[in-house]
Amino acid sequence: MERWNLSTGSEKETMELGFCLGALIDRPLIVLLSGDLGAGKTCFSRGLARGLGVPEEVPVASPSYTLMNSYNGRLELHHFDLYRLSEPEELLDLGLEDYLPGGGVAVIEWADIFTGLARQYLAVHMSHQGPDQRLLECAAAGSCALNLLQRWRRQWLRQSAGAGCF
Repeated sequence: MERWNLSTGSEKETMELGFCLGALIDRPLIVLLSGDLGAGKTCFSRGLARGLGVPEEVPVASPSYTLMNSYNGRLELHHFDLYRLSEPEELLDLGLEDYLPGGGVAVIEWADIFTGLARQYLAVHMSHQGPDQRLLECAAAGSCALNLLQRWRRQWLRQSAGAGCF
């Protein structure tokens, strides 16, 4: 499994990292997000949504109470939050299996609550390093996710060198 670790120094940078990934996604994908409360999972997801072409006027919020929000962009985005679930049967009630893999992008916050959600995925674990700084540990399982992780890393490093994400 290929890995990439990096830090972001602000909410804006975390969102830009998500945007960079979203802009590179060109086929269905499962993104598994994990990390402490307030680590930036929803902020990252918002950036990813914008990178997928979800319009700025469409609010992208955590689906903590609705469990799933869907958005239209270049690819459909299904944003899940599993924080309030405790039993695997609840995943069936949610209909999660209909979206894994589906025709769009599934972003699953609190994915670490349940293991084995997917065989091919891009995983991002976020943790606090300071008031605004976050450590992101990214990993890819499967050839498509691996290819995407490599392209994402190259694009982000170019952006960090001043070339811009796009």
